[in-house]
Amino acid sequence: MQENPTPKINPQAELAKERNRAAAERTLMAWIRTCLSLISFGFGIDSIVSAILSFQDVAQRVNPVRFSRTLGLAFIALGTYAMITALIEHKQELQHIQSHGDYIYKPRRSLGLTVGTGLVVIGVVAFVSIIVRSF
Repeated sequence: MQENPTPKINPQAELAKERNRAAAERTLMAWIRTCLSLISFGFGIDSIVSAILSFQDVAQRVNPVRFSRTLGLAFIALGTYAMITALIEHKQELQHIQSHGDYIYKPRRSLGLTVGTGLVVIGVVAFVSIIVRSF
C-alpha cells in the first residue's frame, strides 16, 4: 500500500497566498472606512436638520422639506449596501485564495469581516431609527 506523501511546502507560494490575504483585508478595511463615512454623514444630515427644525421660530421661517431626511437615508442605505457588497466580495476572495492548489495555508478569522458585519447592523439600525422617528 502506498501512503499519501505529504505535500512539499513551497514557501514562495505560501507567502504569496498570505500577501493576497493581507491585500484582501486592506481592501475590506478601506471599504469599511468609506461605508462608515457614508452612514455617519447620512445620520449627521438628518440629525442637524432635525435640530434646526426643532426651534419653533426657525421652523416657522423654514419650509420643512423632507429632502434632507431622504438624503440622509440615501447615504445610510448606500453605505450599508456598499458594506454588504464589500463583505460578499471579501468572502469570495478569501475562498478563491484558499481554493488554489494544495497549499498548506490555513485560513484564519477575518477581523475586517467581523467589523464589516457590525457596520451593516449599525447601518440598518440607523436607517430604521430615522424612519421610525419621522412618523
